[in-house]
Amino acid sequence: LLGAVTPGGFEAFFEKLPGADEAKVGKLAQDHAMDAVGPEIDIAGLRHQQQSAKTQPSAKTHRIGVLAPGCEPPSSVLEILFVRLRDLGYDEGQSLEIEWRYSEGKAERFPELANELVDLDVELIVAMSTPAALAAKKATSKVPIVMVYVADPVGTGLVAGLAKPGGNITGVSDMATKLSAKRLSLLKEVIPSVQRLAVLWNASDPGMVLRFKEIENAAEALGLTLQSLEVRSHADFGDAFAVMARDRPDALFVIAEVLTIAHRCRILNFANQNGIPAMYEFGLFALDGGLMAYGPKLTDTFRRAAYYVDEILKGAKPADLPVEQPMKIRLAVNLTTAKTLGVEIPPSILFQADQSEKGNNNQCSRVW
Repeated sequence: LLGAVTPGGFEAFFEKLPGADEAKVGKLAQDHAMDAVGPEIDIAGLRHQQQSAKTQPSAKTHRIGVLAPGCEPPSSVLEILFVRLRDLGYDEGQSLEIEWRYSEGKAERFPELANELVDLDVELIVAMSTPAALAAKKATSKVPIVMVYVADPVGTGLVAGLAKPGGNITGVSDMATKLSAKRLSLLKEVIPSVQRLAVLWNASDPGMVLRFKEIENAAEALGLTLQSLEVRSHADFGDAFAVMARDRPDALFVIAEVLTIAHRCRILNFANQNGIPAMYEFGLFALDGGLMAYGPKLTDTFRRAAYYVDEILKGAKPADLPVEQPMKIRLAVNLTTAKTLGVEIPPSILFQADQSEKGNNNQCSRVW
C-alpha cells in the first residue's frame, strides 16, 4: 500500500500509532487536531482477542494431488487454477500441499501416477484431460476427483450425468464434442468450395474418438468427404503431414487435446506453409497463427476448476456438484493468416468474431 499525505505531517499519526495505549492514542489525536467520536474502543479486549488468536492451532493444511499431461514446473494454464485458489485463501506451503504428477506427454503413465497419489492419501485429485480423469477414476472410488479439460464426461463414462454426476468425480467439461457441427459450418462459410476435409486427431484418447464421430456426422450433413489422419505420439505427425502434402485437402480440421495442443506450432507451420486453411478448436491456435478457431477459453475452464476444489475441501461431495460447461464460446479469426492464404473472410464471420487476430504470432509457448 502506498499512501500520500498532502500537506505533509499527518503521516506521523500512523508512524506512532502501533503499540500506543489509550493515553497515547488520545495524545496523538489531540496533536493532529482529531476528535474522537462514538463509543470508546475496548483496546484491552482487542489485545486479548489478538493474543487468543495467536494461541489457536493453525488452519488445516490440505493435501491434494495433480495429474497433469505436461512436465515440471507447472504451466501457465495450471498456474491460473492455483492463482484462483490463492484468491480463495489457499496458500501453497501453508494451507495447501500439492503433490504434482506429470505424465511428460505419455498418457500411458497416468494409471501408475494416479495410484501413487491414492497411496499418498491425498484429499482430492485434480485430473487434467480425459486420459488423466479415466486413470484417476480407475485408481479410486473414494478420493474426490476434479476433472478439467474433459470433452465428453458422460460419453466416456466418467460421470452418470452432468446435473447429477454421481460417484466421486465432478468438474468442468470443455463442451468440444457438441461444437463440432458449428465449427464445420463456420469453416464452410469461410471456404464455400471445401469438399475434402482432413481431420488431424489423437485416436488413442477415448474422448477424441467420440469427438471424431460427431465430426463425421456433421461432415456427412454438409456433404464433406473426410480424411482421417490419426496421431498417437509425436512420431506420427511427420507421416500425417506427408499424407496431406501428397493429397492436398481443401481444408484441415484439428481436434484439440493434449497431444495436438502440445504440437500446435508444428501443425500451424505446416498448414500455413502449404496453404491449407484450417479450423481449430481453441483461440490460442488463432493467436499463434492459425486461420480461425471456435471454442471456449482454456483459461476460464481452469479458473472455474478452482471452485470445485474449494467446495470439496470445505466438505461438499462431488456427486452433489453438477458438471459445468462453458457459457461463452469465442470465434477467433487471424486476419494476417487469412491474407497470407488468400482467404477472404466474409463480413458475417467478422461480425461474429470476438477477436480478429492481426498478427501471425507463432510463439510455441507451453500450455501443459
